Amino acid sequence: MQRPQDTKQPKPNNPGAGIDYGLFLDCVHCGLCTAACPTYVETGNENDGPRGRIYLMRAVTDGRLELNDDVRRHLELCLDCRACESACPSGVQYGRLIEPFRVAMESAGEGKNNDWFHRWILFRLFPYPNRLRTALLPARLAQRLRLDRLARGLGLLRLLPPRLRQLADMLPPPGRREPALPAKLPAKGKQRARVALFTGCVGDAIFRSTNWATARVLQENGCEVLVPAHQACCGAIHFHAGSSEPAREFADANVAAFNEDDVDAVIVNVAGCGAMLKDYGHHWQDVRQKMRQGFADKVRDINEFLDALGLVPPEGEVPVVATYHDACHLGHAQKIREAPRRLLAQIPGLEMRALPETELCCGAAGTYNLTEPEMAGQLSRRKMANIRSTGARCVVTANAGCQLQIAREARQQGEKLWVTHPIELLDLSYRRERPPV
Repeated sequence: MQRPQDTKQPKPNNPGAGIDYGLFLDCVHCGLCTAACPTYVETGNENDGPRGRIYLMRAVTDGRLELNDDVRRHLELCLDCRACESACPSGVQYGRLIEPFRVAMESAGEGKNNDWFHRWILFRLFPYPNRLRTALLPARLAQRLRLDRLARGLGLLRLLPPRLRQLADMLPPPGRREPALPAKLPAKGKQRARVALFTGCVGDAIFRSTNWATARVLQENGCEVLVPAHQACCGAIHFHAGSSEPAREFADANVAAFNEDDVDAVIVNVAGCGAMLKDYGHHWQDVRQKMRQGFADKVRDINEFLDALGLVPPEGEVPVVATYHDACHLGHAQKIREAPRRLLAQIPGLEMRALPETELCCGAAGTYNLTEPEMAGQLSRRKMANIRSTGARCVVTANAGCQLQIAREARQQGEKLWVTHPIELLDLSYRRERPPV
């Protein structure tokens, strides 16, 4: 379909000024996206759906509508899950509208992200895994001594600010302590590829076991694994909160840390990080854009990479009934849906059951569950009802945020579920270990 002729020139200092106006015109207002939008499904408000938000952004860009509190609220409530892109027959690139618009909105001081929680927790703690691990030490000690249960029983957690209370509820039980990954791990058998592993920030601080599992599975599949020492946060936490410049600094640090010409792929196991890394070449148009694009071109999700490489069949049985939840930034943003299912289908003994509304966001959406807990809670309860309908005792999803959100909801509802990453199941099968359920 040919794009309509651009007819508008946004005024300077307008949040839409830096956006290609033709991206607005790609939307033909058919409304097929609304049924796929989690916030529209929950509220039924046209302004809380993709079509409505495009109308709002375009009207602000045209100068026909003031960017008032109501308009900002409808835009802030968007999860940026990109489900609308999967549903859209016209190929509207919604992420390339909402993301730069919100960045510009925040840069102009028109957003909500300049409070203590963003400045000190999301921006100065989360992106730094060593800081985060240190900050979590008291909470981990409380968990091991079961003082957290006592605090909940006595209602002491209610004394915390709401977002810190939400954060405490999100923290999973402590697992096995894992050392940092070495700089290089050799391939097993004949070497088929040489890859670099992106370890992330929150992912490495809370789910380091998944990074180890990823490295071991890559080794089993004939891959030499490099782990660059000076890699940084992907930048998604800052960028999706409208703070573009720190995100660009993280991006440039990663481009410098990874020598993409020396590897066949840069492997990532967190869907949100993967979507951000793959968009490095798009977000900032400056003299480093070509270098960022070169890095982005090498980024592969672990499921995507193993499926294309050809999985060495695992042989250990994993006798579990499981269901797979499509992480938004894997299924919608990266268009990777069948690869993890094909990998899971090769695990002996694993019974996979289809999850109703698997494409609907669980409410995690990066840090959305911390900044918009009411809507995130509605979505996680909806997700849990669908999970319960499958009868599965294991939920598989390829994103750390989804794991935290679904596991939290399960604990709150008293559901005994094992929430894990696809790569963890493959690792169990290769190692012939029994699952925890």
